[in-house]
This record gives sequence, structure tokens and C-alpha cells, in this order.
Amino acid sequence: GEDSARLIGAGCATVGCAGSGAGIGTLFGSLVIGMARNPHLEATLFRYTVVGFALSEAMGLLSLMVAFLLLFGA
Repeated sequence: GEDSARLIGAGCATVGCAGSGAGIGTLFGSLVIGMARNPHLEATLFRYTVVGFALSEAMGLLSLMVAFLLLFGA
């Protein structure tokens, strides 16, 4: 019924959390490679990595918020 559809929708909404985790892993892996190739660009690369981390984490938290709204919302 309506309750099971809500649970399925909440489960589907959490897929964004997995995408966020994969994006963060790729981001920091690329930071390590970039710092190994260009050590003098460490500050610039780290700044870009922090911005990318914030954007990726925001998308993961947004998908988690949608899942919680589906579960506990009216």
C-alpha cells in the first residue's frame, strides 16, 4: 500500500549517498596523485579539493534529507 511505496521511495533516495561517497573517494585519490606529481601546488590543489568535497557532501546530505522526509514527513 501507501506505506510500502513510501519505504521503497526512501530506499531509492539514499542512492545519492553512495554516489557522494564514491565522488569523495575519487576526489581525494586525485588529490594524492596531483600532489605526488606537483608538490609545489599543494595549497591550490587542497583548496579545490575542499570545495569539491563540500559540494559532493552537500548532494549526499540532500538525498539523505529527502529520504528522511519521505520516511517521517506528513
